[in-house]
This record gives sequence, structure tokens and C-alpha cells, in this order.
Amino acid sequence: MKGIVDELHYTVDVLEGGTALSDVIDNHIYEQTLAQKNAFFVADLGVILSQHVRWRTHMSDIRPFYPVRCNSSSAVIELLAALGCGFICANKYELELIKGFGISSEDIILGGMCKQLSLIKYAAKSGVDLLLCDNETELRKIARCHPKARLLLQVAVDPSVEGEELAMAFGSTLKDCRHLLECAKELELQVVGAKFHVPSSCQDPEMYIHTVSDARCVFDMGEELGFRMSMLDIGGGFSGSDAQLEKVHGALRPMLDMYFPPSCGVSLLAEPGSYYVSSAFTLAVNVIAKKVVARDRKDQGHDAVCASDEPEFLYYMNDGVYGSFAYKLLEESIPAPTVHKAVPPEEPLFSSSLWGPSMDGLDQVVESCLLPELSMGDWLLFSNTGANSLGATTCDEQKPPVYNMISASDWYEMQDLGISLDTSMKNFSLVPYSLPSGPPAATVSTPA
Repeated sequence: MKGIVDELHYTVDVLEGGTALSDVIDNHIYEQTLAQKNAFFVADLGVILSQHVRWRTHMSDIRPFYPVRCNSSSAVIELLAALGCGFICANKYELELIKGFGISSEDIILGGMCKQLSLIKYAAKSGVDLLLCDNETELRKIARCHPKARLLLQVAVDPSVEGEELAMAFGSTLKDCRHLLECAKELELQVVGAKFHVPSSCQDPEMYIHTVSDARCVFDMGEELGFRMSMLDIGGGFSGSDAQLEKVHGALRPMLDMYFPPSCGVSLLAEPGSYYVSSAFTLAVNVIAKKVVARDRKDQGHDAVCASDEPEFLYYMNDGVYGSFAYKLLEESIPAPTVHKAVPPEEPLFSSSLWGPSMDGLDQVVESCLLPELSMGDWLLFSNTGANSLGATTCDEQKPPVYNMISASDWYEMQDLGISLDTSMKNFSLVPYSLPSGPPAATVSTPA
């Protein structure tokens, strides 16, 4: 537990006098250039604050519960807690981390569909009573280890919705829900509501229409069996943009008013994860090696990047898929980075690929992109890296350090929202940021 307690304490630089995020990145790159050239993150907490303000504007009656696995940085957890968010934990480490911040057990949901008996027992001991469940085996395990638990049945996405067939792996079918409710009744467990899973890849807000109507069916079945159904979790699937939130709200609102009006007393929850943190984080990595390979045009597909007749460059970085880019496993591709050095407009671009340091064939971060020729020691900046790159872990693997910052105007806005250091964010050390007198790391950041 001592290691977790140590992780809770952090500092946040307050930017004043026109200092920008790019200045902070320049400074830390300069510091790393003089040291070991380690990869690092810079987190703009003002972005998380802005995302929360957008959420309150569009989804004011739906309380966000943040999945800790998405990003477990101390500043993220404590800021979201201060903003009134709840948390979804999937393992003991995450539960310990969240409890270490003094967050009430009532604001925690134990997620995961296949839980170890020891985890269920630990949740019961910790007073975490709200658990997700989607199968009979889990029901019987919970009845054995946590008989006072309150359950949310996870409902699968309607398979008739085109393009979301893979989402059937998550949750129980509507047909099986009655059997689970009857089983819970037999085991004398409390079922208090339902949760449906909307994949992060969902591009169609109409998905929410189908899932809300299915949730109403689950509520009706539960109430017929005598359960007090009082919580509806609409899941995730939020991209982070205003346009998407507006579309989701436009699709949800009529359905919620029809099936779950305020008069019914049902609490509405959601699970925005990457919505909050993705755009708040920038990852800086260093080029540690490069290779030049001949390009075989016979192997190039129709959509292959083609810059010129020059050879292709392979660059190896000091972070990869087995580190901060683990989210590559969840996505089709990672966008090309920004080159952190001044590049003349006439500088030629070359077909390039980016790799982690393991020399493993699976450790490819970016398959193909156009970059100016780089040298060992150059830096690359990856934006939108806050989601699934800094999750909680029980191993001793070294994560890149996170340098937290916030603009003075965003800090004042936090205070206007009632967030203070004395009560809301006790592990938060505020430090006025000033640019060093030494030379910057680079003069211009040039997009790739």
C-alpha cells in the first residue's frame, strides 16, 4: 500500500504571463536532452475541466463514472473526484488506488464480467456494494462472497444494429436477462438496475435508442419479480467532441423522457473515459536508432504512402506498443506525430515507419507516414495520448513521468466551481511555472 500512497502526491504547474503548453514541452525536452532522454507526458488539466463543462452542458442529468483503467494518473483521479465523478474499478489495485484518495465506496462500481473470488471478497470488505454482472456463474460467485451486493445487469448491444456485431461479446442478451433475474431472486441478491455497453467505435447515436428501449424491458422484468430497479448506466462510446455529445443527447433525450422520466426516480449514469483524458495528454518520445531500407513497390498497396524514389526510413523510439502505445492494440492506427524541430518548407519528406525499442515485430507504432529525415536524439510529439496509455498496474514497470500543468485562467475557473486545495484536492501541490533562463529544446514544432 505504501507504493500507492506515494503515487497520490503530485505537483501541478500553473502557467501565467502567456506561457503555453508548447513552452512546457520545450523545457522538459531540453531537460531530458541534458539527462537520459526519457519519454514523458505533459497533461493539461484545463482540457479535462473543459470536457466536464461540456458534459454538464449537454448531459446535465447523467452522472459520469470514470473507468480507472483508461488513465490512472493521480491528477486525473483527484480532479474528476473533485468535479463529482464516480469511478469504475476492474481490479484490486484500482480499488486500492481510488480508496486511497478517500473516495466514498458509494461512488465506486466494481466492473469486469469475470471477477476472481478474492476481488469480490475485497470489494465486500471495502464496502463497495455496486457490481456489474452478466452471467449466472458470476451471480453465484457474488452470492457466495458478497451477498449484500447491489447488481447492475450488463445488457448486450442489439445484434440487429449494423456494424456492431462484435459488441455481442459484452453483456447478456435480452432473452437471457429474465433467467438471470430469476436466478438472482433465487439467490436472494439485489438487482438494482441495468447497464448497456456501447463500443467506443460507435459512430451512430441511434445505437442509444435501441439500448434504452432494451433497458426498459429489463427494468420491467425486474420489477415484475419484485426488484427495486433504480439505476441505469448508459455506458460509454463518447468521442469527446461537442458535435457527438449533441447528437447522442438528441437521440437519448426523447427515449429517456419516454422510458425513464425524472418522476420514476431512476438515477442515470454514463462511463466517459477517453472523453475526459485523451486530448489532455501529449507524449514526447526520443528517436534512439534508425535504419534505411529499400522500398519494394511490388508490395505497396493502393493506399500506400509514396513520397519519392528515396529509400524508406525505420525509426526506433524509446517507447512503444509494450509501453505507452499499448492502446495500439485497441485501435486500427495511430496518427503520425509532430516533429519537434525546425524544418524548412523545402525539406523533402520520406516514407517512414515508427517502432518501439523492443526490436519485436509486433512493436510497430506507426506503419507508414511521411516525415523529414530524422536523426538519433530528435523528438516526436504524439497528441491525444491520454486514453489507455497510463492505466493502473500492479507490476514494477516504469511508466514515463507525467508533468501536470494548468493555465491560470483554468485554475480560476476550477475555484469558481468550488474546487479548493484544502478540501477537494488535498494531494495537489500548486507551483507557479516560470520559463528557465537556459536555451529551449527547439524553436519550432513542425507538423509531420
